[in-house]
Amino acid sequence: MADGLVIIPTFNEIENIEAIVKTVFDLKKDFHVLVVDDNSPDGTAAAVRELQKQFPDRLFLEMRKEKSGLGTAYIHGFKWALAHGYEYIFEMDADFSHRPADLSRLHRACVNGADVAVGSRYKKGVNVVNWPLARILLSYGASFYVKFITGMKVHDPTAGFVCYKRKVLETINLDNVRFIGYAFQIEMKYRCYLKKFKIEEVSIIFTDRVNGKSKMNGAIIREAIFGVIAMKFRSIFFKKNF
Repeated sequence: MADGLVIIPTFNEIENIEAIVKTVFDLKKDFHVLVVDDNSPDGTAAAVRELQKQFPDRLFLEMRKEKSGLGTAYIHGFKWALAHGYEYIFEMDADFSHRPADLSRLHRACVNGADVAVGSRYKKGVNVVNWPLARILLSYGASFYVKFITGMKVHDPTAGFVCYKRKVLETINLDNVRFIGYAFQIEMKYRCYLKKFKIEEVSIIFTDRVNGKSKMNGAIIREAIFGVIAMKFRSIFFKKNF
């Protein structure tokens, strides 16, 4: 059995899902893939079921009734991974903004001592391709803001390309994670930071999606901006329930 599970949350990723799954399975290291689909109307789940005929022991699908947010999709996947005995659990987007080849680098970082390996866009400058300047400034500025508020020494706290060791997800109370949008990525890293897990950043090149539509919207940005302060407040004054 593979020791690593790649969780890919999907909503309307019919243009990408077959290619991303096959690319992961073409890697030298054996990874399993769990797709958590939020009842995509474009047939993403049906495409995964067809792929399962080719990869019955490596590809898994969890269907949810409706679009319920990135964070809850990953929490669902984390719990599934723990229940099925995986040692290394990965987050990865379906749209090739994260290069599947870098999965092995994240895995190696955890094997060599990290508890959490983060695929970082900002560890060595700004490694982002095909983003408009405004989007880069927003993302980079958000990273600086999060570091300032939380005290974390993570250059890319909003990164969504991550490897967790099993013990990390077993230690964190997943039911207490509040954020459901992209701020979920910040909260997970902050909880790891408070638990004193070793977080290591692995420099990657992030390429904006070619196919499909971005899920970014104003509500997600507001959650990240105002939610970080509320999260910091809760971690100080409500430690037992955080």
